[in-house]
Amino acid sequence: MLVTPDNDPYYRLRHSLAHVMAQAVLEEFPEGKIAIGPPIENGFYYDLDLPRPLTPEDLEAIEARMRRIIKSDFPFVRRVVSAEQARQVFADQPYKLELIAGLDRGADEYGDAADAADPSEAAHDRAPGQPGGVVISIYRQDSFEDLCRGPHVDSTGQIPADGFKLMSIAGAYWRGDSTRPMLQRVYGTAWNSRAELEAYLTRLEEARRRDHRKLGKELGLFFFSEDVGPGIPLFTPKGEMLRHLMESYVRDVQTRYGYQHVWTGHLVKESLYHRSGHFENYADVMFPPLVDAEKGETYRLKPMNCPSHMTLYNEMGLHSYRDYPLRFAEFATLYRYEISGTLSGLTRVRSLTQDDCHIFCTEDQIQAEFSLCLELISEVLATYQLSDYRVQLSLPASEGKFVRDDEKWSKAIAALKAALDANNVQYEAVEGEAAFYGPKADFMAKDALGREWQLSTIQIDFIQPGRLGCEYIGEDGQPHTPVLIHRAVMGSTERFLGVIIEHFAGAFPLWLAPVQAVIIPISDEKHGGYGREVKQRLEALGMRVELNNAKDRMQLKIRNAQLQKVPYMLIIGDKEQAAGAVAVRTRKGDDLGAVALDEFIARAQDEIRTRAA
Repeated sequence: MLVTPDNDPYYRLRHSLAHVMAQAVLEEFPEGKIAIGPPIENGFYYDLDLPRPLTPEDLEAIEARMRRIIKSDFPFVRRVVSAEQARQVFADQPYKLELIAGLDRGADEYGDAADAADPSEAAHDRAPGQPGGVVISIYRQDSFEDLCRGPHVDSTGQIPADGFKLMSIAGAYWRGDSTRPMLQRVYGTAWNSRAELEAYLTRLEEARRRDHRKLGKELGLFFFSEDVGPGIPLFTPKGEMLRHLMESYVRDVQTRYGYQHVWTGHLVKESLYHRSGHFENYADVMFPPLVDAEKGETYRLKPMNCPSHMTLYNEMGLHSYRDYPLRFAEFATLYRYEISGTLSGLTRVRSLTQDDCHIFCTEDQIQAEFSLCLELISEVLATYQLSDYRVQLSLPASEGKFVRDDEKWSKAIAALKAALDANNVQYEAVEGEAAFYGPKADFMAKDALGREWQLSTIQIDFIQPGRLGCEYIGEDGQPHTPVLIHRAVMGSTERFLGVIIEHFAGAFPLWLAPVQAVIIPISDEKHGGYGREVKQRLEALGMRVELNNAKDRMQLKIRNAQLQKVPYMLIIGDKEQAAGAVAVRTRKGDDLGAVALDEFIARAQDEIRTRAA
């Protein structure tokens, strides 16, 4: 998220600390060069060109200098200068001189706001004035001056000296360009008090504990291998069971809501993407072409489903308004050539399975279909305990990869806003985040740690159906172009799985757990036969169970099951065997005592049926 003084109450504090950190760094390294230093969500960073790599010990020394600067209570003083005066101030700072040159041309070059789409670059407000006569603002505290539009706190003394911490060092190319110098980026976090800082650090530690990449290995769910390639996850039987359960659930819900499931393969002729507009706007994330030498035709691994679904629609023959709405859904594996540096576990991959849907409808049906999509999405997110969400209305920007058709964009935006309003959905409009063919409503859900994830989406498209020749015969007997509603609930199976692993900390609800119960005979010789009977009975009812008949101690078996976050451990000894019962323990450590097997089965089946937490 792009932080601004309007949407972030910590903006002034964090912006001011970025300047204080830059001053402290230059005091430690007088020959250093400074680039940009924006506030960001939860903190700030500064990009630096220094004579040597920084160490953790350097960060401690910089923090100490920052506290001395804060204690001195230097005022932040703004002054306005010409471009030529700015060049004199920053004569020995080449990165600032480059920014000043951009300002002189009328570009957005202050360097004190971070771009949400790519935090390695800066995005800025327009500087006033004309090239050659631009007005530039500079802020000064003590002896340090920085090119900056502000705002800041009044003085360094207003910064809580115990409310910040320098967190990490990373590499960042200047202006996000791999052909430019690699700088050192120092990240910090800043809060209004020590208590807020400690609460944030606790959340970070909990996030590390829940990291889906860590839990994925520990629970044996998925792996990545250089032999297969980066960004291509390999799922174990347990991981595939999770995928299957998640997709089967959404498939069942979609069927209940009137969706028909289709399948459109993995390869598509490149020419189709030229017609739809995807090649022009999406080619940078497509894998390289595959050429059919015999026919001289070029194919692409499918990066999206829309053109294939519209082609299927056309091939199925003439459609009438009476057929509408027509809802196609597909769990399709897509391939996107993501830059290797952006890959991150399951949340950013090159091979992904999208729960995609395309609804062909009339303009009059948009509102009803949106309502149905909203109901479906709300039901699914509630099942995963992700009901705390907000909606972002993603609109086009004046520049960027958007099809130019003002009339159709206006109709699509008006239709989407009307559908949101009709459903009493509050939303925040954000420019520049639309799909290239239309506006969208993105669902930003909060997980158990309060972190936001963009999951579901509903998009209104007046553009692509016409480009691909989709038609229906209207009530007037004449051909018309349908509206296409794009909709995804999970977004992608992989990313959604990464989110819910962290949301549940790997302790999945019973209906979703890859292994729902582990049967632990105290002695395999004495109780193993009954244990196998229990296993067979539970499996016959569709439960996923394991029998641990190893010679390990019972407490170790229980501990191992808890580490694997298995919901139930069923202990079998003499009393349980004689009574046709099981001693039930939960992964949380609760001992529920001996329970008749039939009673446990009824309890478990009710928990699975209701998809209870």
